Amino acid sequence: MSADVRLLVRQQKGMAGRPWTQRLVLKGLGLRGPGSEVVVGNDRAMRGMIRKVLHLVTVEEVGVPGAAAGDAKATASKSTPKSGASKAASKPSAAKKVKS
Repeated sequence: MSADVRLLVRQQKGMAGRPWTQRLVLKGLGLRGPGSEVVVGNDRAMRGMIRKVLHLVTVEEVGVPGAAAGDAKATASKSTPKSGASKAASKPSAAKKVKS
């Protein structure tokens, strides 16, 4: 399978009256109730989980736009500032703590 293809899983029906194994699969996918949706990887394990609850969900393929370009941007944004002044400015001040 292509690494940049993901699956959008949307729960259509509730889990009331369903076996506990199907409830566990929905929880494992990250679905919380009818109308909730989650994007998961298109691998063998996820497809097996989806197959068990296919009567409760709808599935669409979603491509990840700019997957190759995103890696270059992520590495460029991880650079750390070299001056000591910017490190001190980024630390949160202790004076903002409020006792409750």
